[in-house]
Formats: sequence, C-alpha cells, structure tokens
Amino acid sequence: MKIAALIFAIILIGLVIYTWFQGAETFNLALKTTFTQLKGFLPIIILAVAMAAFVEVLMPKSFVENWLSDEAGFKGILFAWAAGIVTPGAGLVGMPLVATLYRAGAGLPVLMTYITSIATLSLMKLPLEAGFYGWKITFIRLGVSLILPLIAGGLTSFLLYVYQLR
Repeated sequence: MKIAALIFAIILIGLVIYTWFQGAETFNLALKTTFTQLKGFLPIIILAVAMAAFVEVLMPKSFVENWLSDEAGFKGILFAWAAGIVTPGAGLVGMPLVATLYRAGAGLPVLMTYITSIATLSLMKLPLEAGFYGWKITFIRLGVSLILPLIAGGLTSFLLYVYQLR
C-alpha cells in the first residue's frame, strides 16, 4: 500500500507541475475539480474503510474457514460470486473488503471471484448502465458476464494447483 501511495504521489506531483505550467486558470480549475470530486467520494471511502474494519473485527474465523478459504472449494466461489453481485457501492466498498478478507484468510480463488463479480455483475450499476445504453444492451452485457467471475475463480484455483502456490 505504501508503494502504491508513493507512485500516486509522484504521478500527482508531475501532474500538478504540468498543470501549473498550463497557466493559473487551468491550475485553479484543476484544484476546484479536485475538491468537488473529493466532496463526493471522501464520505464513501471513509464509510467503506470503516465498514471493512468492522467486518474484519466481527467476522468469525469459522465463517472464513467454512465459506471463504481454499478448503471451501466451489462453495466459496459461488458465495463470492453472489456476494459481488449484491455488494453495495461496488468497487469502492469491495476493495477494502477484499483486503480485509485476504487478511482474514480468504482463498485467492474466492477473492478473484468476488473482485470479478463486483466489476462485472454489481446490481448497483444496472440502472446507471440502462440509463446510458438502454435495457437491451444492459441485459445482454449482464447475461454474457454471468459466468466470468466463476471462470476467474476456477482459473485462479487451477493456476494455484498447477504451480503449487497453495
């Protein structure tokens, strides 16, 4: 996490310098846009991180072992597939939860399924997509995406087996 923050900081410094040389008007617009976006995303990010922390503390070890570990097998993959579909806030909530679940002992196939399910199947995105594309394209995309998280989880499990990374 520290390396990612360092990389982001370096990129941001470069962007700030570049924007500064574009002129005061461009620089001020960039600052205004930054604070506008921050007002919208910061509460969600804070809530998502807090929620992940509470989940980490409250999640019973037996739940992780039975439903999310490598020993859970396909049952864990199916659970992660369904959980990704109904996770509110999609990636903003899902990313901190994935980190929490990983620390709690969730297996990589389960995590890959969950991440892919959030990205491709989140119910929260459907009305937004339908607003942009229409329901026909939204349902076709949803239909062809239903199996992708299961493939991601199964392929992760297969690769871990082949390369004996478990």
